[in-house]
Amino acid sequence: MSVALLWVVSPTTEVSGGTGFLESVREGNRNIDSSRSISRGRNLICNGRLRKGRKYSRNLSYPNTDSRYSCLGESNSGNGRNLSVISSMVASPAGEMTLSSEQKVYDVVLKQAALVKRQLRSNEKLEVKPDIVLPGSPSLLNEAYDRCGEVCAEYAKTFYLGTLLMTPERRRAIWAIYVWCRRTDELVDGPNASHMTPEALDRWEARLEDVFRGRPFDMLDAALSDTVSKFPVDIQPFRDMIEGMRMDLWKSRYKNFDELYLYCYYVAGTVGLMSVPVMGIAPESRATTESVYNAALALGIANQLTNILRDVGEDARRGRIYLPQDELAHAGLSDDDIFSAKVTDKWRNFMKKQIARARKFFDDAEKGVTELSSASRWPVWASLLLYRQILDEIEVNDYNNFTRRAYVSKPKKILALPIAYAKSLVPPSRTSSPFVKA
Repeated sequence: MSVALLWVVSPTTEVSGGTGFLESVREGNRNIDSSRSISRGRNLICNGRLRKGRKYSRNLSYPNTDSRYSCLGESNSGNGRNLSVISSMVASPAGEMTLSSEQKVYDVVLKQAALVKRQLRSNEKLEVKPDIVLPGSPSLLNEAYDRCGEVCAEYAKTFYLGTLLMTPERRRAIWAIYVWCRRTDELVDGPNASHMTPEALDRWEARLEDVFRGRPFDMLDAALSDTVSKFPVDIQPFRDMIEGMRMDLWKSRYKNFDELYLYCYYVAGTVGLMSVPVMGIAPESRATTESVYNAALALGIANQLTNILRDVGEDARRGRIYLPQDELAHAGLSDDDIFSAKVTDKWRNFMKKQIARARKFFDDAEKGVTELSSASRWPVWASLLLYRQILDEIEVNDYNNFTRRAYVSKPKKILALPIAYAKSLVPPSRTSSPFVKA
């Protein structure tokens, strides 16, 4: 599985936990009132270790809306520019009209935006609700959040530093979301992934439902349960991420970009939708809520596409090709060309187009980062700048992503941090733009 955690994780590492976590999902165990289960959940991440070679960047993402998406566009009407659906239907082989992947995802975006707007109408300030009550010591919830922070600090150092600029409530909430995403991805990408079944993912989803009902299984679940009780976070993106895990159990080819887009949304774009309600939109922003969510989605898609382009050779050795089959054929390429790992002019031309598409998504993402609350912009800018540079490194390697892994050097990473910080100080634009409310 490849996920693009917007949080700046090291692009060459991933976490894997102890077997207790996987066993609890496989067997459907439930043990809420036991302090032993709480410590067991803690050990899951405490005992985690890094392994090389996974697509990791689960992102806090961001898309603008224009005609480069097959179903999203802009229209000028009235006294402002609004989002409009320009081509949401595609024909099935049977001649029936069905929704494209972009429109399916956009429907989720609209739902998330409506949830946030309802929250804002009911209360101008974020209402801080009572903490989820855990059995035993009242300090257990604080301990759960602290552990989530430790995991973030260990595996997403740059992003973790950025979260320290946030308010304590937002910082802890982002940590809790981060840890849940890691645990979810580990189900199909961890050391016991070969034992994962669709039924086990069904149990993990049932456990998620309990988290949103305020019935956490362990202390790490409790941190997320407390988070979703305080912020207008909807369960759908979490469900969709699990759907992406299911897809990785059976699917290893994508016939066109519409299919690949949906996969990228499931495993990466979802994180943006989870995180925007916590990170917050700048009070002075004139952007529509929908456009900010769209921008968050774009960063996730961009990061995931970058992961895919970076890891073509690695994925091929695992029998997986995360590239649109119809575009490969149009370029005169096939699966055999990828498995042969030869860089040809056809491959270079194909890669140039794939990189150009990923950069378009990064461009859309940039327009939305500025609309976030000031304390949340730095980690997002850092992620965007660092991941975008991976595309540059693929070009430096003469498009050899079969046997050479593109990565951003440590000096370049260090240089990117002050640049990201400077960009984070730029306030939302007050001039007319596609993001401005009508």
